[in-house]
Amino acid sequence: QVQLVETGGGLVQPGGSLRLSCAASGTIFSINAMGWYRQAPGKERELVAIAATGGTTNYAESVKGRFTVSRDNAKNTVYLQMNSLQAEDTAVYYCNVNARIRAWVVAGNYWGQGIQVTVSS
Repeated sequence: QVQLVETGGGLVQPGGSLRLSCAASGTIFSINAMGWYRQAPGKERELVAIAATGGTTNYAESVKGRFTVSRDNAKNTVYLQMNSLQAEDTAVYYCNVNARIRAWVVAGNYWGQGIQVTVSS
């Protein structure tokens, strides 16, 4: 199976920056999209940003211009650079990877354990 390990969360003041990383390991034949979701208390999980294999990216409207998603395919790692953080960005951030573990197996979605990002003064 696929294991995802997220790092880089924490507490930051409004206007500050954080960089999240998510490394995928395990039995991986190929990786399609890699991205980030988040879930704030009392809210549903929402897409933050996603990077497709070919380099296409997609962002939630609320983070456009502030967050940047990127990936290092050689390291099976996806990053989320978060700038100009606001209190509304406080949430648990989850890494999501769509990957195939064998050539003949349909790709599946895999989730990280989640990492807390808190924006507060």
